[in-house]
Amino acid sequence: MTCSRKHLLITGTSSGIGKATMDAALEAGYHVFAGDRSVKINELPNDHDALTRLHLDITNDDDIAATVAAISAHVGDAGLDGLANIAGVGIPGPLETLPIDSLRASFAVDVFGQIALTQPLLPLIRKATGRIIFIGSIGDRVTIPFMGALTAAKSAIASLNDTLRQELAPWGIEVILVEPGFIKTGANKTSKALIDKVPESFTPEQATLYAETFKQFTAGGYKTQEAGSPPEDVAAVILEALTTKHPKAHYLTGSKAHLMAAVGKLPAKVQDAGKRKAFDLPGKGEKKA
Repeated sequence: MTCSRKHLLITGTSSGIGKATMDAALEAGYHVFAGDRSVKINELPNDHDALTRLHLDITNDDDIAATVAAISAHVGDAGLDGLANIAGVGIPGPLETLPIDSLRASFAVDVFGQIALTQPLLPLIRKATGRIIFIGSIGDRVTIPFMGALTAAKSAIASLNDTLRQELAPWGIEVILVEPGFIKTGANKTSKALIDKVPESFTPEQATLYAETFKQFTAGGYKTQEAGSPPEDVAAVILEALTTKHPKAHYLTGSKAHLMAAVGKLPAKVQDAGKRKAFDLPGKGEKKA
């Protein structure tokens, strides 16, 4: 290997936190392997001499194998200094109406895909005594109505993060969970458009039960998200976790993250009442069958 830089693989680099982290890492002097499932294999422009763009869908075994091979060929015995697992999805909807395939898709990206990519990279990370970052969510501490698929998947990856941190400690490998609060990613309008389509899949009976409440929830949630922190704030925390001598096991960052973490310590009934008020949802027992 002739490259003298430290090497970092980042997933989900097309926008939001992933892109912000890619930009921050390049500025910090890393050679970045930028994983992006939206980039076509034959259209991989590298607009920076320390940037290697990779077509990477973390739910695709062939993509993962090609990514590991490309990184291994470049870094050689120096190994991989960091892996930032940022790619993710957020699938909304009432659990009563949510297609099981949608729940599977959430776990496929936010849980199984993260581990499927991490496992074959561990030999390279071990060579460099590198670090692994997983992106959780404040939702792994506080459940949010109509976002059960996301909060369940993020809770699962938080648990796996902590397990891996303990298992890899003998090799000095740090495994770190970054838990963002509300982040204005630049894709919020696109996300809202997708969320607004959820009621279109409701049956008439489901619409009677949930359409109005779901609309109220998403309207309030969109305003909160639009007032959130910029993705660059999360990127700065990720770079700190990758470079500081003694990283924390968990980092809370972004708008309302610490507040929501405090809410997560309250009794469940108190949390429920507070969330009904915060999201303008019906009170307990207000709706009848």
